[in-house]
This record gives sequence, structure tokens and C-alpha cells, in this order.
Amino acid sequence: MARTTHRSSTGTKLYAVRDTEGQFKDIQTFKKAHGQDVQRDSMAEKMADKKMAAKKKAPAKKKVAMKAAPKKAVAKKKAARKK
Repeated sequence: MARTTHRSSTGTKLYAVRDTEGQFKDIQTFKKAHGQDVQRDSMAEKMADKKMAAKKKAPAKKKVAMKAAPKKAVAKKKAARKK
């Protein structure tokens, strides 16, 4: 939807949208139209938000804890060092 800019008789900037026949379909002040554009998200922003939401929902991988050495083996090593 292409918009063209115009000025009102008071000097206010306007956006005008024309239909296929060239008649004015919608006329808005620049201030209102710009405010609506700023509030909308672009498709790129929507896709980025979806990706971030998917990452947050994915369960975190469990970390595998290293097994501790058996206490008997540690005691034998200490005894061997003392000799």
C-alpha cells in the first residue's frame, strides 16, 4: 500500500492512499500514521521474537556430573605413597 504525502491548507503533513481508480481511499495526518507505523512490528521483528521464544521454551541440556573415585582406591594410593 503506497502512500503519497500532501499538505493540508494549514500546512499539516498528510498521507494519502489511493485505490486502483485513483480516488482517495484514506487520508491521515502524518503524526497519526507515523504513530501507527511505530507501534506495528515488522515481519523480521516478529520472526526474531518467535525464535527467542522457542529458545526460552527449549529444555536445557542436563550436565553429566563426573563420577568421584571410589574411596578405597584413594586410600590405597595414599598408603602406597607413604611407603
